[in-house]
Amino acid sequence: MALKRKDLLTIRELESDEIHLILDTADSMKEIASRDIKKVPALRGKTLINLFYEPSTRTRTSFEIAGKWLSADVINISTTVSSVTKGESLLDTGKTLQAMRPDVVVIRHPVPGAPKILADRLQASIINAGDGAHEHPTQALLDLLTIRERLGRLKGLTVAIVGDISHSRVARSGIQAMRKVGMDVRVAGPPTLLPRHPEELGAQVTTDVEAAIADADVIMMLRIQRERQGPTLLPSLREYSRLFGLTVERVKKAREGVLIMHPGPLNRGVEIAPEVADGPYSLILDQVTNGVAIRMALLYLLTGGHAATN
Repeated sequence: MALKRKDLLTIRELESDEIHLILDTADSMKEIASRDIKKVPALRGKTLINLFYEPSTRTRTSFEIAGKWLSADVINISTTVSSVTKGESLLDTGKTLQAMRPDVVVIRHPVPGAPKILADRLQASIINAGDGAHEHPTQALLDLLTIRERLGRLKGLTVAIVGDISHSRVARSGIQAMRKVGMDVRVAGPPTLLPRHPEELGAQVTTDVEAAIADADVIMMLRIQRERQGPTLLPSLREYSRLFGLTVERVKKAREGVLIMHPGPLNRGVEIAPEVADGPYSLILDQVTNGVAIRMALLYLLTGGHAATN
């Protein structure tokens, strides 16, 4: 079975049954990681290009591993050593890559909508690996997989997302994905880091972090994105940590056994205490593991989803 589309640009465009198809496929892909030889021929003869205009460790590496485990030829392009440094436009870069006949282009770009520019003009499948503060659909999918894996379901669960909501593509994609599968979502953060029109999120919004996490099944902490903020949105990181950071004391006030998530990279001691990040209910490393599985599933499904995986 394949997805009913050429590209994955946003969570908004996915239907609920497509989300569950991706999660189920990723679940079956996880077995490959346990093999002595982590290689199946599903994408043999296919070419994957990772085109990253922003720094990335988890996302870029997981796409590279996913492609190689499925036997694709994987090319990584860093724009710091490409023709972009000479003034080449995104569209011209895309046309150049298309002339080389890749099957999938994974793009991360600081400008919202950049992946769609390529998707509208290239024959290759385009996967959005994060575009500015707009969306990060594969992160939302791996988060759903991680929650479902631990709790056995998604519908009816409550998730509290805490931190820099306004600048977070993870929050935007995550909220949409969670609502599509029947989850309740709350967001919390300082007023300066909440969207101007919070009702558009479709989530409960509060500036009281303890109220947000009180009876949540999952708490997802977000990084303070100083690179996307103005200089006056926060008085200091120390004050932010005191008012909104996830400390051991705050976790004790939450539901017993509450699951802790973070998309990374972590700012230890700012949005999350080291003891919480490394604690027994932390799913942070599970998220990284499931990132490979989700990206394997998407590469497989977007390129046809019919080749053998044995």
